[in-house]
Amino acid sequence: MQSLVDQLETLPEWLDSQSQPAFRARQIRKWVLQKRAIDFAAMTDLPQPLRERLAETFTVLPLEIARHQQSPDGTEKLLVKLSDGNHVECVLLRDGARRTICVSSQVGCAMGCVFCASGLDGVERNLTNGEILAQMLLLQRLLPADERLSHIVMMGMGEPLANLNQVLGALEVATAAEGLGISPRRITISTVGLPPAIDRLAKLNCRFNLAISLHAPNDALRNQLVPVNDRVGIADLLDAAERYFQVSGRRLTFEYVLLAGVNDSVVQAVELANLLKGRCQLLNVIPYNPVAGLPYETPSPQAIAAFRETLMREGIEIKFRQRKGDKINAACGQLRRIANQSPQRHSLDGDAKGSTL
Repeated sequence: MQSLVDQLETLPEWLDSQSQPAFRARQIRKWVLQKRAIDFAAMTDLPQPLRERLAETFTVLPLEIARHQQSPDGTEKLLVKLSDGNHVECVLLRDGARRTICVSSQVGCAMGCVFCASGLDGVERNLTNGEILAQMLLLQRLLPADERLSHIVMMGMGEPLANLNQVLGALEVATAAEGLGISPRRITISTVGLPPAIDRLAKLNCRFNLAISLHAPNDALRNQLVPVNDRVGIADLLDAAERYFQVSGRRLTFEYVLLAGVNDSVVQAVELANLLKGRCQLLNVIPYNPVAGLPYETPSPQAIAAFRETLMREGIEIKFRQRKGDKINAACGQLRRIANQSPQRHSLDGDAKGSTL
């Protein structure tokens, strides 16, 4: 059975084959994208025979919730099961009035970042644009009716720029007025840095924010932490990022996961500052969220403070991200690995309610 969110573009043709008027497509899209319906029976302004025919032909979403975890800080994480049995993760983060979601683009990841749970088992496949969009819709349903999603971050499992066509297809729906209505200014694509794909974003005149996962101030260390860098190099990556900035006008964000005893020294902070000086950028430093089975640890408060003070003294605009969701394995890929290693499967109903795991 086909997923409706994977067929939104061809829905008018299907309706025509069913001798239905074209305006039914707008009604159905509104139910799915804005009214948060996941059941055709809820689409009460459609004729009953059409609702029955839709239910015979489509499922609304191509995935279902396998686990739902909630943290005291308001973070909620979903492990979702795809139609082929694979799992991916997505997260809802609450911060003041912001309602930010973090969405996956691939099953696993091929980039091989040594401290990340997402890529420990490699990549299995790209997600479809419907599977990416469906994560957004499930997370949207966690909100009360009077709240809406405000920000999207493509920073879940996978490398978004390695699945760019499908990511852009999902974001096209997310930004449409008749879709989720989220401004491109509030959407961030996070990448380890693939210059040809960054240049493609520039040529397409995309207006999304770009966050580059740097994690090291030099190629020698970055080759160890982010193996794909061996084929890219920091200089070419920064050049591509600058070209994107010139087209988009969006300030660049550089992500830097702080690993105890690996990339958190004052000397490395100075080297990082020299690398980024003169660029229209924000440095987002994230103290490491430990992953079971990996040898990396969170730096001490003293090391974090010294790293921060050094960068600020060097004139770098810096933000230290508050760790959220660490009590529910909210770092990318952690929950999926736990689920894959567990003989038990926990299923929750479609409205994401149930026991907190």
